[in-house]
Amino acid sequence: MNPLIGNWLEFLKLCKIKIIKQSGMATAKKTRATTSKAPFTKETYTFWFESMLLMRRFEEKAGQLYGQQKIRGFCHLYIGQEACASGAISALKKGDSYITAYRDHAHPLALGTDPNAIMAELYGKETGVSKGKGGSMHMFDKERNFFGGHGIVGAQVPLGVGIAFAEKYNKTDKVCITYMGDGAVRQGAFHEALNLAMHFKIPVIFAIENNGYAMGTSVQRTSNVTDLAKLGDAYEMPSESVDAMKVEEVHNSVARAAERARKGDGPTLLEFRTYRYKGHSMSDPAKYRTKEEVQAYKRRDPIEQVKLAMQKYKFGDEAYFQEVEAKIKKAVLDSVKFAEDSKFPDPSEIYKDVYVQEDYPFIKD
Repeated sequence: MNPLIGNWLEFLKLCKIKIIKQSGMATAKKTRATTSKAPFTKETYTFWFESMLLMRRFEEKAGQLYGQQKIRGFCHLYIGQEACASGAISALKKGDSYITAYRDHAHPLALGTDPNAIMAELYGKETGVSKGKGGSMHMFDKERNFFGGHGIVGAQVPLGVGIAFAEKYNKTDKVCITYMGDGAVRQGAFHEALNLAMHFKIPVIFAIENNGYAMGTSVQRTSNVTDLAKLGDAYEMPSESVDAMKVEEVHNSVARAAERARKGDGPTLLEFRTYRYKGHSMSDPAKYRTKEEVQAYKRRDPIEQVKLAMQKYKFGDEAYFQEVEAKIKKAVLDSVKFAEDSKFPDPSEIYKDVYVQEDYPFIKD
């Protein structure tokens, strides 16, 4: 089992979310016969379902709180794209690194970061994962090798290459998965990063979360190249388009890319074809697409697909799904109370975490 999945299950226990033992199978022999047909283990499907459901419910609550003006500034929700995070985490190893853009609440949730700390960060409170200084777009969790949360479009792409280069330099077998949106591939830094990574065979996985619209303009209106996986061809980089509404497909593609990187063969470009149900940010009414299009993608919802698979393979019954739904709802509500009960940072905090040198002499009050 992936150690991260084990950590996730331990986290769920802390949240008092029970992993219910399923009934309905007459004998152990029948259980083995039924589950042997599943492409992944029960533990993996459990991780996918519960981590994606937590992301979904957390983001739904964040959107509600933003409407109540309890969360300020920018806010970019991940609803619909959950498989891009869960499928990658199940395929990678503990110690691998993650970096993404500003749609960044869900990745640390899937990695096991305390929802209380993430909600507090959205509130700008001192108990937040970035001490209330980052807000929605700048989540960070060093303990889980989650390196943000970056507000400048495409800025995280060369940073991800740098993180992966450090692993190569130190002769570890670790990789860095570097997420970006489809709009980021128009930035020069993206192409510079791909060129450098391929030239030096750096163990980085480039993951384009292609939700079709970047900030609000469709891929078809911004480029003659709409198959974004082809962008790797210019650098002779192995590339693949992935149906990222299916978490199994995400897992398989990331596992192949990670194996290649760990062998010393360098980077892979993955185009995760996904979809966001909400607008680019909370201020985006998303009038550039039809309701019919959104509904068509919702019929392929990644969480519902995993739920159906779990039912098919007898990994979960209705009692289990209801139990998890209730416990995750409580965990999210608890995170809101924690955030609201927490204090805002002291004004003196503005001078901290800026320079490594604690007694930096050029700070003026």
